[in-house]
Amino acid sequence: MTAMPTRRLGTGGPEVSATGLGCMGLSINYGGPVDRASGITLIRGAVKRGVTFFDTAEAYGPFTNEELVGEALAPMPQVIIVTKFGCAYDQNGSRLGLNSQPGHIRQAVDGSLRRPRTDRIDVLYQHRVDPRYPAASHSAIASPSLPWPGYLLGRVR
Repeated sequence: MTAMPTRRLGTGGPEVSATGLGCMGLSINYGGPVDRASGITLIRGAVKRGVTFFDTAEAYGPFTNEELVGEALAPMPQVIIVTKFGCAYDQNGSRLGLNSQPGHIRQAVDGSLRRPRTDRIDVLYQHRVDPRYPAASHSAIASPSLPWPGYLLGRVR
């Protein structure tokens, strides 16, 4: 792994590479999705260059980006994976709108652990603000004890 400048997330969070990789474009928004092998090669190439901070979300694909990122980074515990919640989808992947209900957050967290085949979410935050639910209540819903109080960030297991 190449040396790269790092930054700390918050005051007590993990140290990550100053340059991260936003993985959305591998699955959505910039043309069609890349083929799986190319996406994995790109993500692993970023790790070889010193990138340790990877951004994904259930909304990207939807769902397929978390799977791709998880597959590419599975053997690499030194990386930090960021994901987001806050959008609802039907069983066919059609977006139903915003949803930050407590039960839906738990469901989103469960999916964001299952899809990348991991036992943790390093950083979790709300993708889009759902005006029906105050953001201040989300961290207690997603995880009872986050390492950085006051933030919707942390390892969720």
